[in-house]
Amino acid sequence: MLKRSLTTLLIPAFACAILSAKEPLPIHQPTLTPQNSGTTNGLIAVWPVNPQVVWACGRAGTFTVTTDGGQTWNAGVVPGAELLQFRDVQAFSASVAYLMSIGEAPTDFRIYKTEDGGATWTIQFENQNANAFYDGFAFWTPHRGIAHSDSVNGVFPDLRTTDGMTWQDISNNMPLALPGEFSFASSGTCVSTQGGRNAWIATGGSTIARILATRDRGDTWNAYNTPLFSSPSGGAFTVAFRDPFHGIVGGGDLDPNNPNSADTATSGDGGQTWTLTNPPPVTGAIFGLSYVGRTGSGAGNNNSNDNENNNNNNSSNGRTVVITANDGGAAWTPDEGNTWFTLPGVSSYWAVAFASPKAGWLVGTDGRILKISF
Repeated sequence: MLKRSLTTLLIPAFACAILSAKEPLPIHQPTLTPQNSGTTNGLIAVWPVNPQVVWACGRAGTFTVTTDGGQTWNAGVVPGAELLQFRDVQAFSASVAYLMSIGEAPTDFRIYKTEDGGATWTIQFENQNANAFYDGFAFWTPHRGIAHSDSVNGVFPDLRTTDGMTWQDISNNMPLALPGEFSFASSGTCVSTQGGRNAWIATGGSTIARILATRDRGDTWNAYNTPLFSSPSGGAFTVAFRDPFHGIVGGGDLDPNNPNSADTATSGDGGQTWTLTNPPPVTGAIFGLSYVGRTGSGAGNNNSNDNENNNNNNSSNGRTVVITANDGGAAWTPDEGNTWFTLPGVSSYWAVAFASPKAGWLVGTDGRILKISF
């Protein structure tokens, strides 16, 4: 299966994008501070709860957490997951966090939860669908979230929880898949939530890279085309929104013969239409993105108050974006893709996320963690 082989090959590095909560920011490089993650296993996803509490996860069943802004990290391995990769993490406190694993067997796709800071973990979901490949998950609240899989026989076997304990199949709610359509488990950011009801999923693998969008916590979905490159090895990897209407999607191609495929596009209507930005100065595919303001369901000026009628073009999160690409380079833009500046020396990082403009983290190969502050 091409998707599985591609996922295995995603080791070299990662691509990310970030949008800021200041507006406008002065044109200067952010401060980059390496931190000791407590592990040498590759890290794939990161989730800041606030500027002090941050969780990250990655290879060999590894997770790591800090409660002091990254001055000290405490790494651990989930029992029974030593041979798995954690491709996504979302946390709500120093105690409560979720992890999503992938592996070679269908049952290696699991969702774990801890309520005691990682001392113990409970398996909430264990995949039984032989052809499913779960790429990421995202939550609106500690009890409400969705998990996304590649398509199986033209259907996305996606999941939803409404109680933070059990997961139900919502495949009947999803749009029909295009031939070969899947998503990328590169950083856990192919799925993104915002406010109390909105979510977006980035796809590729077919002739068109699409965004699947819901306004009602996954009851109903629409599919929208993007102008990003798409092929059996490429597409849209990552998506985020700074309010219910304004968002950015990034992607590219994993094929090393197509190194200049990295692209981003922005939307001002909730993901219905997309416009390519100026080309980012990186090679390879953009693996992930995150607003420089608060990551996830709190992103944007509305926090979790999802006022659909408040189309505020001057979101308090601003328009600053940072990207890093799997083949080389990293860059940032203060104006959502119109002007780009390189981040010198930053490469091989898989994911990025922010608690505030001054408290963001990139994670990558060999357990590396880099704090980024604007």
